[in-house]
Amino acid sequence: MSGFPGGFDPAAVGAKLVDEGPEALLDDIENLLPEEWREQIRAFPIAAVAIGVGIGIWLGMKKSDEILSAGGSLLSTAAMANVTQVMEKMKG
Repeated sequence: MSGFPGGFDPAAVGAKLVDEGPEALLDDIENLLPEEWREQIRAFPIAAVAIGVGIGIWLGMKKSDEILSAGGSLLSTAAMANVTQVMEKMKG
């Protein structure tokens, strides 16, 4: 157990990211929220979007450098995974 909420394991997510690409990260993000929160989001989607936008704006103002760095890392990882797949297909 990693000590992260919901049993989130960063090492396992990193391994899935390498194997399956960025889609694996999006799948695991859904699993971070407890079921009770997901029910509230289903019941009040507009409020959930408003809260998400508010958190996004706040994070953008406070942590923009870190967010850009993480986004760049995610994009470069995805690009390298695609390049690796193309190279493997070319080899046969």
